[in-house]
Amino acid sequence: MCPVCKEVLIVFELDGVEVDHCVQCRGTWLDWGEWDLISELAGVKPGRLTEAIRNGAGTPSKDRRCCRCPAKLHHLRLGEVEIDRCPGNHGVWFDAGEIRHALTSLDGEEGAAVARHLGKLLHSEL
Repeated sequence: MCPVCKEVLIVFELDGVEVDHCVQCRGTWLDWGEWDLISELAGVKPGRLTEAIRNGAGTPSKDRRCCRCPAKLHHLRLGEVEIDRCPGNHGVWFDAGEIRHALTSLDGEEGAAVARHLGKLLHSEL
């Protein structure tokens, strides 16, 4: 269920990776395993971007909850964008347009490669 508008998420498949997407608010949920697999398929090893998302401290949301557990999502600032991550490391939520901004917020090969790979599925977002 979408943590923003509470609509049912639609599952898209990209090279064997399931990506959950809300057609109402255009947000996207990536489980940690999906994030790691997308990085691998993009031909990069986890780097600064993955480290920042996975280990960044954040502040609890008032109303957004993880798509996989009842925990409140934590807001995490990545450059100019604020994304939401599960404190139990189940995954990360990107509001519409945030994937592009998050992937370009930290310089380096990882973000660019993942952005190119995700662009195949979410070209309207990237």
